[in-house]
Amino acid sequence: MSDLLERLRGRGWRVTSQRRVVAQVLDGDHVHLTADEVHARAARLLPEISRATVYNTLGEMVSLGEVLEVSTDGRAKRYDPNAHRPHQHLVCSGCGTIRDVGTTGDLLAHLPAEERFGFTVDTAEVTYRGLCPACA
Repeated sequence: MSDLLERLRGRGWRVTSQRRVVAQVLDGDHVHLTADEVHARAARLLPEISRATVYNTLGEMVSLGEVLEVSTDGRAKRYDPNAHRPHQHLVCSGCGTIRDVGTTGDLLAHLPAEERFGFTVDTAEVTYRGLCPACA
């Protein structure tokens, strides 16, 4: 059973055949698929799955906090199943490939107190950009 599916079951999520297929498609490291890509892959496993079911299932997974919705540079939203692991993203400026990367240190420490403008800052997100080996 996939790690994502186990986490969802642990939250009491009712697992139907459609939901199982969406979770299976998303499972893995460095998976950042669009909803249309999830649908295409899910349809290979379960031909009768509808696009609406895939969108609704992704929305539920995001609402539960088990999948992250990632938007970069106005491209289509992508879905990241590694919501339970602290990480940042490395994005190719050419083809849009996204990779999960671990960072060291406290990202919040890089924001000086005088630049917080009175905000109580509790999280930080960093996106690294560059060209992947194929685009370089």
